[in-house]
Amino acid sequence: MINDIIAIIKDYWLLLLIGQYPNGPLGGLANTLILSALSIALAFPVSILFALARLSKWPMLRWPVTALVYVTRGVPLLMLILWSYFLVPLWTGADVPSFVTMLTTLVVYQGAFLSEVVRAGIVALGHGQMEAARALGHSYLGAMRYIILPQALYNMIPSIISTFVSTIKDTTLGYVINVPDLTFAASQVNNQLLTQPFQVFLILAIVYYAICWSLTHVANRLERRIARRRAGPSSLRAAPLVATSKIVSEQL
Repeated sequence: MINDIIAIIKDYWLLLLIGQYPNGPLGGLANTLILSALSIALAFPVSILFALARLSKWPMLRWPVTALVYVTRGVPLLMLILWSYFLVPLWTGADVPSFVTMLTTLVVYQGAFLSEVVRAGIVALGHGQMEAARALGHSYLGAMRYIILPQALYNMIPSIISTFVSTIKDTTLGYVINVPDLTFAASQVNNQLLTQPFQVFLILAIVYYAICWSLTHVANRLERRIARRRAGPSSLRAAPLVATSKIVSEQL
């Protein structure tokens, strides 16, 4: 079986990497990573807007966004993809490419999930930060921009990377609307071979695992680094107290 896997990689590595490009649309692993990166890049500002709306004191702004977030988080992603794929052309009368449909769906879906991460990061800072900023003359938006969000977003970096890992796995659902991603390329390889589906999809699983494991490892390292930086000032403050108590005990 190992020989079969090596032979498949040797014969079809370019198809798995970039799809039919340059004789067709870009696909394969390259398209998967591009779709995932664009989804997170666009979902991030959307998530901030959703989080600020959910924290707003205006009910007419807070309630609709809260309903959108709960509905999006409660509905399977596959259903959202199918709704977007069939309803958007029906409403607009335009032929929307499957890549754009998948990208839009992922932006809304991941934006809803990331908004809860952003909201939790803001709430975790406490009201004292906002009150101190307002006392210094900042407006609400100014305090959010210069004081609250920089601290909250820094603490959320590991969660953002974890969401990126989840997005890479979610792109596999684009296969149902013919998005030329890595899963689609693996299916093309399987259709050409016909007799080695286990080997083909084992290669697919290994590639996804390697990417997701690497990003998860990066997220864990960043989380430990952030934890050390949080503990740094407190440990520095504790050091003089320990030295003072030691001197006092020696004098006694």
